Amino acid sequence: MKNKERIVRISSRTIYHKYCEVEIEIPKDLPEDLVADWLFDNEHQWEDQLNQANSEAPLDFGFGLGDRNNGMDERDNEHEVRYDIIGENYGGHI
Repeated sequence: MKNKERIVRISSRTIYHKYCEVEIEIPKDLPEDLVADWLFDNEHQWEDQLNQANSEAPLDFGFGLGDRNNGMDERDNEHEVRYDIIGENYGGHI
């Protein structure tokens, strides 16, 4: 006797992201175009703070691109880090 029913698998993929921020001090006389290099060379001054903030950040639904006008826009990357100089209209990706 043949089964009268078939089995169907229903799948779902839901995207979540975390967003966090930390603030650090940088030398006041550092030219804007050297900030990314300075941050890269001094990663030890902010990396642990950022990792801690990330571990405490809540999961939010969605990709996290363009939210909060934060400049996160690298659609093809699983992780993105950027900087923005507070009070100045300058920033970029690290």
